[in-house]
Amino acid sequence: MINNKTTEIANDYVIRVLDSPAEVDAHAWNALLLGQPQATPFMRHEYLHALHASGCATPDTGWTPKFFLLERQGELRAACVLYLKTHSHGEYVFDWAWAKAYAQHGLAYYPKALCAVPFTPVPGTRLLAKTQADRERLATALLDFCQRQQLSGLHSLFASDDDLAAFEASGLLQRHTVQFHWQNTPPGYTGFDAFLAQLTADKRKKIRQERRKVADAGVSFRVSEGRQISPADWEFFYRCYERTYLEHGNAPYLNRDFFARMASTMAEDWLLFVAERDGQAIAASLIALNTSCAQVKHTAVTERVAYGRYWGALERVDCLHFEACYYQPLAWCIANGYQRFEGGAQGEHKLARALLPVTTTSAHWLAQPQFLAAVDRYLSAERAGIQNYLGALHQHSPFKTAMLD
Repeated sequence: MINNKTTEIANDYVIRVLDSPAEVDAHAWNALLLGQPQATPFMRHEYLHALHASGCATPDTGWTPKFFLLERQGELRAACVLYLKTHSHGEYVFDWAWAKAYAQHGLAYYPKALCAVPFTPVPGTRLLAKTQADRERLATALLDFCQRQQLSGLHSLFASDDDLAAFEASGLLQRHTVQFHWQNTPPGYTGFDAFLAQLTADKRKKIRQERRKVADAGVSFRVSEGRQISPADWEFFYRCYERTYLEHGNAPYLNRDFFARMASTMAEDWLLFVAERDGQAIAASLIALNTSCAQVKHTAVTERVAYGRYWGALERVDCLHFEACYYQPLAWCIANGYQRFEGGAQGEHKLARALLPVTTTSAHWLAQPQFLAAVDRYLSAERAGIQNYLGALHQHSPFKTAMLD
């Protein structure tokens, strides 16, 4: 594989490929990110560095990073991280069937190249660039790298619109999936009851019943934001998070060290809800915020977004998951003027709780021509299925008047 490779391309542009985020200028990377219309905190240098330094996303866990830097006369013009993957875990856009088909024909699907944020199915910019032309140069460089390294394919997950345009120019196919997001409809709800008033009677009744069950069980919540989240709170959250994974027979993707690094380097981007009963903490949900992206850009039109990320409980209480992961965060978003709450990957149950379906898109290229053609046909049929699925969801809007796109 290429290590610390420098390649000259046309018009004095140079591509550098580095093996670790520690080799990348954090200030230059973040400055490039904050110029993107779909910037998220998950592409900050601190986040990617924490994944690597904590051992969560490293060659030992099947994530070998390659940081691509497109420079011209010493200026960073575009950048991205590409992971060489030896499996398909932690991606949330599933290609197990493609890998199986390769194996059945005696071909190696792994390693493959993945342009994504490990374990983080949040749509946003993947190719950081000053201009769309720079972004297209970077996309071309990624494809060239994959071809020269004889990788099976290149995949970019939950990409931004600008990224998709750049990848499409390089011949990548597009694949659609569905997530569920909540919108604080302009000019913004005046309170949680005002939000409920927009729902159909049955959905409004259901949410109130679920919330009442939690309250009647004697559960209350306290919320901490940013530096208000204490070390003890972070430790309690991790106990809950780890318990949830272990109960399902899996070790968590993220370890204590990762979250300790988040508390140290990106505290402003986190919001914690702790459920308590009889003075004892029993559950927690951790929400990410785009605080750092919004503040640095200094623009009144920046959309403030909250991202539902992790949760866990030490005790079982009926409907506690819904309260901790949806209703408490939505009430907080309304009270604090956040325009959107992203509920994460999958989950039709979110529709009944007023998170509406949105289409997310990934880009794909396979080196083997026959498989690329077969996948193209498959994706065409899948897109039709996605449209039918969205149409069915339209028929079950939780709102009095249709608000689905």
